[in-house]
Amino acid sequence: MRGPWFKKLSQVFGPRPPRTLLILCVVCGFVLIALLGPSTSRDIDRITSTARLDIYSGYRRLKEQATSDYLELRSLSFGANRLKDVPLCNKERENFVPCYNVSRNLLWGFKDGEEFDRHCGISSDRQNCLIRPPYNYKAPLSWPAGRDIIWSANVKITKDQFLSSGSMTKRLMLLEENQIAFHSEDGLVFDGVKDYSRQIAEMIGLASDSEFLQAGVRTILDIGCGFGSFGAHLLSLKLMVVCMAAYESTGSQVQLSLERGLPAVIGNFISKQLPFPSLSYDMVHCAQCGIIWESKDGMFLIEVDRLLKPGGYFVLTSPTNRVLGGSLRRIEVFTQNLCWNLLAQQEETFVWQKTADAHCYSSKLGAITTCEEEREITSYYQPLASCISGTVSQRWIPIQNRSSSFALNCTEVEIHGILHEEYLEDLDYWKSVLRNYWSLLTPLIFSDHPKRPGEEDPLPPYNMIRNVLDMNAHYGGLNAAFLEARKSVWVMNVVPIRKPNTLPLITDRGFVGVFHDWCEPFPTYPRTYDMLHANGLLSHLESEGCSLIDLLFEMDRILRPEGWIVLSDKLGPIEKARMLATEIRWEARVIDLQNGSDQRLLVCQKPFVRK
Repeated sequence: MRGPWFKKLSQVFGPRPPRTLLILCVVCGFVLIALLGPSTSRDIDRITSTARLDIYSGYRRLKEQATSDYLELRSLSFGANRLKDVPLCNKERENFVPCYNVSRNLLWGFKDGEEFDRHCGISSDRQNCLIRPPYNYKAPLSWPAGRDIIWSANVKITKDQFLSSGSMTKRLMLLEENQIAFHSEDGLVFDGVKDYSRQIAEMIGLASDSEFLQAGVRTILDIGCGFGSFGAHLLSLKLMVVCMAAYESTGSQVQLSLERGLPAVIGNFISKQLPFPSLSYDMVHCAQCGIIWESKDGMFLIEVDRLLKPGGYFVLTSPTNRVLGGSLRRIEVFTQNLCWNLLAQQEETFVWQKTADAHCYSSKLGAITTCEEEREITSYYQPLASCISGTVSQRWIPIQNRSSSFALNCTEVEIHGILHEEYLEDLDYWKSVLRNYWSLLTPLIFSDHPKRPGEEDPLPPYNMIRNVLDMNAHYGGLNAAFLEARKSVWVMNVVPIRKPNTLPLITDRGFVGVFHDWCEPFPTYPRTYDMLHANGLLSHLESEGCSLIDLLFEMDRILRPEGWIVLSDKLGPIEKARMLATEIRWEARVIDLQNGSDQRLLVCQKPFVRK
């Protein structure tokens, strides 16, 4: 007689269960044996170990293996719900960045430069296809060699564009066969970048650029960064420099900088505030960046003031024939109303310092008004403001009063409404997590002796990642753990909107990050990150009603071939993500963290797909 259990199965699968279900039932028995019978489970493990990738390197346990096998079989049982074979995108999308479509924006009535801005909500340009790399794409060289030499096929710049780009560009980089070589900082001449950096240091009263950290300068926003040479030099001095430039369909500054392993993000000074909180940077730098600073009644300068910490610096290098005209007089009026002090001028370079006195603005006759309410960014890309913000913030702390350490003291932490004990616990937690990552994921992601075929072992620090995107950064704990462990990686910390606004805490720690809505594409070019990390993001998106498959396609777009994804979340969202990951050709493995919780780790690698 057929009992109620069989009837329920019949309602779901019909009168005759499919073959995959029978296989599932049989293997579930083996799973129970694996969990309850140690001797039998060891035999099963020996049989299956040769067919599966063992990422534990001595740490794998029988229970974790049985759980992983069970999840694999469950994904087979849902065969009827599998997506169709995911196609590859056409060649035109090799360097595609969603939300930037000038011709479409013009049709929708955007003008006065706004057509070059980011517009995601007009019409969907998503396609559920995998963006393939260019035909001659090669894995970037390991850091630090990859900072100075990149494969020319990996970026969208042709030889003709290079030759027509002017003498400055040709001095900064050399095109040789299939490579682009940048002047090494160890060379006799760094195209004047070292001298330029020392000049700026002297203009703000320092003996050399090696004293930037001691003077409170830790983070720099480099607007229109060229191809990253200034930032590359400052990174060698342990400064965090973020390149920000407008979207370009060819020869992109952001794409080239990220290819070199340097921090960069697409952004415009047009109509919207940048996705950073107030008081984020110690210095804002513009060298021939093309922005007309005195336009729009000085609103671009007000935005720089919003981003600068008290006592921070604005460095402007511009052709003398433009700055010394009427534009300089207008800039001087605006900067005086902003309570900036012109520290020095040498040839084409000007350095202003933002006031450390929050009361200065109210004492200025005819000055720009202060905002009635504190305008921390709580939604994505707010309109440019015409008032001064940050003056009533408890974070109004002059950069010269801070130590060069990246650790916050008790008072600085509690300004953000966080107990110092909670801050220290978070720091210890991420130190432990990173140690576990290094143990579990060696030699796949991190390695002291990587064995990539056809390559010699790279120079220290050996690990095979450089660009890391922490998609749900919380307090920036992963960034702090990498720094504490002296790993030569940098982290772009992302705080999702509609989550607690912790980005001011992250920037006060001397890290960099942006606000972002993960229901939308991220403002970067394809193949720009070596590793994507997210803790709790899947559950957050599920509560927001965002598409998980759209998120995974977006992650695939911005991840480099052979790049890695590490997701930590509850079992339910992890299982869904794992099933979708296999559909888009990622190699995926679920790890039971063995801590008695519902948390799981999903580790995936994106393959090198050409066709």
